[in-house]
Amino acid sequence: MEKALISPSILAADFARLGADVADVQGCGIDYLHIDVMDGAFVPNISFGPDVMKSLNGTATVPYDVHLMIEDPDRYIEKFVTDNTEFITVHYEACSDLAATLEHIHSLGIKAGVSIKPGTEPEVLDEFLKDIDLVLVMSVEPGFGGQKFMDSSLPKISYYSKKKAENGYSYLIEVDGGIGPANAHLVREAGVEVIVAGSAVFKAADRKEAVAAIKG
Repeated sequence: MEKALISPSILAADFARLGADVADVQGCGIDYLHIDVMDGAFVPNISFGPDVMKSLNGTATVPYDVHLMIEDPDRYIEKFVTDNTEFITVHYEACSDLAATLEHIHSLGIKAGVSIKPGTEPEVLDEFLKDIDLVLVMSVEPGFGGQKFMDSSLPKISYYSKKKAENGYSYLIEVDGGIGPANAHLVREAGVEVIVAGSAVFKAADRKEAVAAIKG
């Protein structure tokens, strides 16, 4: 079983000392910073906008993995483009023309990700997989941190892993929600390549130890 990359969600950081928290976890072996953006419409919570993300530009040395949990994401995609931004991920359920949205993201020189909610079947992305750089499987209902991991995400991860192998696709498979050292092996065994973890990293007594355990 391969080691996974890890993308800690800054949603779980201490916002009173966000820069210091980010600097600290970067010394623990992380690969990305996961930027959870919520609009209070697509999900029942509001997080932060591009200015908070950009405030980390001088501190962050790892790439941004931006997750837009917002309606009509095309209106805001360009605002999240920085030299640090590697991925911008939109929700399948929030896009009226997903192919056009993927093209929009790629036109800005950014890799395009697509996420599906727990109630969405994995097959909905079949026609787009050749154009996607990252598939994000939600293992909790999007909108709040600290939720319990949903086992129903595991067959979806396996589905995308099989599709990738069969067709030679290049997308990364990412999972987000309720994952920590105790259950990270489940998603790695299913084929996940990037694990999003919030509380399990930022609130850990030993962050370096937590990162190592999650990565495998």
